[in-house]
Amino acid sequence: MTKTMMLQSRIEALLFVVGDDGLTIKQLSQLLGEAEELVVQAMQALRANYEEDLARGITVKEMAGVYQLITKSELAESIQRLVENPTVQSLSQASLEVLAIVAYKQPITRVAIEDLRGVKCERPIQTLVSRGLIKEVGRSEGTGRAILYGTTKEFLNYFGLNSIEEMPPLPEEDNVETEQETDLFMTKFQETFSGVK
Repeated sequence: MTKTMMLQSRIEALLFVVGDDGLTIKQLSQLLGEAEELVVQAMQALRANYEEDLARGITVKEMAGVYQLITKSELAESIQRLVENPTVQSLSQASLEVLAIVAYKQPITRVAIEDLRGVKCERPIQTLVSRGLIKEVGRSEGTGRAILYGTTKEFLNYFGLNSIEEMPPLPEEDNVETEQETDLFMTKFQETFSGVK
């Protein structure tokens, strides 16, 4: 494998991991420990490979100097079917965790969710919004007026709840019974969204 091919492989891996955030040539250069000129050459070769290979469903898109892996536009119809058929999708562990946080702490901002989980939550939030389980319920009063998220009627339907007040209380250190109820609720999460990836 040539150095350019190895560099393409490493770029592809990094773009896949960062997802929607994408990376600039400068960031890729720093992460890869390679000169920007070499990264540009490898990026051009990678993009050409994607475009020429009709068997590939993804490509690299550049917007305002940021590169992302995206699906090819000609496959939009297939992706639309997936979006319109939520029964074929299962929620990831990350999405389940975010859903539980929103359910118990709503209204809550993305930053507050990320503080609780300790990792970025942009993609799980997008998944939950697209599935109709959470929605924007307002804006915070602080700087930037961040979006506040809350659960939807669809969320209540999934868990057989009439209102959010029917959720089991969060466990207290000395309250074993409450902890068991919450465990049952989390089990219900797992059962409802069976086949978690």
